[in-house]
Amino acid sequence: MKRLMTKLLNLPGVIVEDIQEAEDILILSVRTATKTAKCPHCGKISHRLHQNKKYLVKDLPIGNKEVILRVNRRRFKCDNCKKLKSETLDFVETKKNFTYRYAENITKQVIHSDINNVAKNNKLTGEQVETMLMSVALNMLPINLDNLQRLGIDEISLVKGQGKFIVVLVDLDTHKLLGLVSKRTQSEIKKVMLKFGEKVLAQIKEVSIDMTGNYKSLVKKICPNAEITIDRFHVMKMVQEELNQARIDQKKVAESLNIKKRASLFNSLKGGKYILLKTQKDLSNQQTEKLKEIKEASPHVAIMHELKEEFRLIFENRKSLGEGTLKLIDWLKRATPFYRKSVKTIKRWFGEIVGYFEQKTTSAIVEGINNKLKLLKRCGFGFRNFNNFEIRALLFWHYPNSLAH
Repeated sequence: MKRLMTKLLNLPGVIVEDIQEAEDILILSVRTATKTAKCPHCGKISHRLHQNKKYLVKDLPIGNKEVILRVNRRRFKCDNCKKLKSETLDFVETKKNFTYRYAENITKQVIHSDINNVAKNNKLTGEQVETMLMSVALNMLPINLDNLQRLGIDEISLVKGQGKFIVVLVDLDTHKLLGLVSKRTQSEIKKVMLKFGEKVLAQIKEVSIDMTGNYKSLVKKICPNAEITIDRFHVMKMVQEELNQARIDQKKVAESLNIKKRASLFNSLKGGKYILLKTQKDLSNQQTEKLKEIKEASPHVAIMHELKEEFRLIFENRKSLGEGTLKLIDWLKRATPFYRKSVKTIKRWFGEIVGYFEQKTTSAIVEGINNKLKLLKRCGFGFRNFNNFEIRALLFWHYPNSLAH
């Protein structure tokens, strides 16, 4: 029976010496197969047993029974350095009352759910689950950045309308989260990025940023070999916002017209936001008719919509850096009377924007990461501690078999 239970337990180098069984609990007294221990101080092997010390450790269930291991962590006296030391056990961390594999199992459950539900389902307290989660995270962190070549820096808001932003650091090649910054200040971002180490920062070839944060000078200081690019996603979003603002302004103009003209213009522009912003070739027949109505009602908006579509095609159809740059310069000339704000911003960031034509980098994946972070925040019923939230997020993207893979 002991031999069978040792096989069922399946912990390498661990032997079951005794079995106690209750209604839904198995208590297994176990020992390691080796009769010696390695001294953590001098590295010598010791045979001199000084003390047996037993304690209880929670392990994975067997069948429908909860499993508790009565572990004997022996203490040896080193003949070389004369110090007492406890043996190192491969399956359980020192001073922990759960096995590594049990903590990993609980961590996987939390990634797919939340701490309260996992605690309830496994007859644990929330504090116990948190302890296991942090234990696994500490063994996984820091994230291996040896292959990081292209970095994305973006701002996202976890709670809509509250104006609270965090900064997200993303590997643009693996589409994985690398870190979070609680404040969007240069000093805070610098503090987090410096933890990457000089070697990693020096190997980064490209950093993609948006145009809202003043990160350009920071990147140049700490990533000496990186080219800075602006993702087309952010530039397109800026143009779309100005187009929609023009639609709103035209609706306001309608209020100054006579009743008949006002009703016609207002009704045509009402509900037209997403039709104007959506890629024209993806519109349904009904939406295409609505777009035609909008353009007939407002020639100004019609011109801006055509320019918006031309702008999109410049990025989608560019064949080279030179071709894309020339077409963008031509677009800026024609768009100046209509897209004053966007044109001004594009000119200020021109070098970084045309870099897209060569690098073809997009950080639109950050939108997907944003959605997953919001889901994670809801599953955790909010996080008062930002560090805990970051650890949970990194586990979500980097822990084996998590949802992000």
